Amino acid sequence: MMPHLAETGDSAGLADILEADAKQIAKMARETFEKDGPLLVVASGQDTISVTSSIKQLAQENVFVVQIQHPRSRLNRFDLVITPRHDYYSLTPHAREQIPWFLRRWITPREPPDRHVVLTVGALHQADSAALRSAASAWHDELAPLPKPLLVVNIGGPTRHCRYGADLAKQLTALLQNVLWSCGSLRISFSRRTSQKVSKILVREFSNHPKVYIWDGEDPNPHMGHLAWADAFVITADSVIGAERCTWKFADFHKRLQERGVVRPFTGIEDISESWGYPPLNDAAEAASRVHEALAERGWQLRS
Repeated sequence: MMPHLAETGDSAGLADILEADAKQIAKMARETFEKDGPLLVVASGQDTISVTSSIKQLAQENVFVVQIQHPRSRLNRFDLVITPRHDYYSLTPHAREQIPWFLRRWITPREPPDRHVVLTVGALHQADSAALRSAASAWHDELAPLPKPLLVVNIGGPTRHCRYGADLAKQLTALLQNVLWSCGSLRISFSRRTSQKVSKILVREFSNHPKVYIWDGEDPNPHMGHLAWADAFVITADSVIGAERCTWKFADFHKRLQERGVVRPFTGIEDISESWGYPPLNDAAEAASRVHEALAERGWQLRS
């Protein structure tokens, strides 16, 4: 959870809050309101809901609370909720066909989003143009000299709604072998959730290939450098290879991305030197703009 003063760039006192203490934050908000203005509290994830809702209850007139990710119930505990559009998949006609009537009362959210809900397409992130320029500079010496095009493969791990294992790893291996001819370089990264069964298959197949580099998981993490320098990405479905294995709202999420032209299924017949364009997703900037607008409606503003 990240508290910020809404009327000043001065964050004195916030560094002393080592753990989120609702009473302490609410007390500080009340005490500093006249001098510094309202406190903007931005929190993310289910674990923060009880703290942020308590802050709002204790200092309602002195704070503006933004909850990222759907809190599942009682949205009026927050000033704004920022959540992916696919969280409302359960309200679509298709989902209604999938949910037995006796389970519908337990599926949340149960009501359409109101004006206090900001819907995003993808995840909020900090990889904006400034961050990418910085990463391009930081990773220049390692990534700029690589033969082009550079293909980056990010491999996550299975989830409850996107299941895969060795079978997908073998499929991915075959598809990558098919496109290697059109790659100048190939870099593969695993996540903490990647099973050894999956990683061993790819390591065994590509570790000695002259075009391929496999990140060993040691710092520094090349992710931002890859975002800045890669010409194309292959991403597993949990995070879009294997998207057909996903169910429920995650299948809806992949469908929306494909409809916007942001992603395509990886078929193994691609020429990686070919590219396509699409309007970039900028959910973080759009969500931030909505926060500014909502604050302005209260007569409050953020100072840069």
